[in-house]
Amino acid sequence: MKAIRVDAPGGPEVMRLVDVPDPKPGEGEALVRIEAAGVNFIDVYHRTGAYALPFPLVPGQEGAGTVAAVGGGVTEFAAGDRVAFAAGSGTYAELASVPAARLVQIPSAVSTKQAAAAMLQGMTAHYLATSTYPLKPGDTCLVHAAAGGVGQLLTQIAKLRGARVLGTVSSEDKAKLAREAGAETILYTKEDFAAAVRRMTGGAGVQVVYDGVGRDTFEKSLDSLAVRGTMVLFGQASGAVPPIDPQILNQKGSLYLTRPTLAHYTRTRGELLSRAGEVLGWIASGKLNVRVFRELPLSEAAEAHRLLESRRTTGKLLLIPGI
Repeated sequence: MKAIRVDAPGGPEVMRLVDVPDPKPGEGEALVRIEAAGVNFIDVYHRTGAYALPFPLVPGQEGAGTVAAVGGGVTEFAAGDRVAFAAGSGTYAELASVPAARLVQIPSAVSTKQAAAAMLQGMTAHYLATSTYPLKPGDTCLVHAAAGGVGQLLTQIAKLRGARVLGTVSSEDKAKLAREAGAETILYTKEDFAAAVRRMTGGAGVQVVYDGVGRDTFEKSLDSLAVRGTMVLFGQASGAVPPIDPQILNQKGSLYLTRPTLAHYTRTRGELLSRAGEVLGWIASGKLNVRVFRELPLSEAAEAHRLLESRRTTGKLLLIPGI
């Protein structure tokens, strides 16, 4: 089969399209023919070695497609089933063996590409808004990169829960997308976003900040919070946040700080099915819109990473093995 292989950590150019042996499903696994693979920042961290994995590696954790075969002990899935997942490995490929316990069935009203685009970012947005800080009517939240893949989904879910959303964006074009999702926008390239938040909330600040940017936004995110507000740092697109003195949280209003990850919010099969089921159900019913920014052939994985790292994307990037 064709796959993207990374032999050593480095820039996007280290990803090469090569021929590798077809994987075989082991005990408890299903072999999935990948029809669309999601491109995510965690793939960049794996490629660069920021998150340690053994090399050589085939990047990718998220994908959707059709079950080609199942290994021993798998009874929930069969060849021909349409499935999606966000915790596999080696999805930048034509085939991937995935633990059956991490697969979910794709509803008939949801396309395979929609499912591939929604699993990781959709469930991330879901746990942020429903579990890490469960938004409720009357709450105001700040969403960074509100025109990005997670940002647009998180904004929509926050609105479904009755919250007010303030969203930071870098351009007028991105502001339009964020407003369509339901956010009141702050153009951070023209205005200090912490000052804008205070102005827009009458000086009170927001109950929660959802920050996937990291180093560039962290300090002012703390300044945007109301007393006893919650700082949710769920990514580091601009780089890792330097160590902080916990006393700062007291000085800025007895704040809460958490650094969550999707794996800890889908630890059990039941929780995975509940989160994925709600996200895919909202898509099927039209309550949640998933925007695909671009579809690229597998051979252009390096370009996909360049686009992602440039922060020019406004929605999901997909790699399509079949084109």
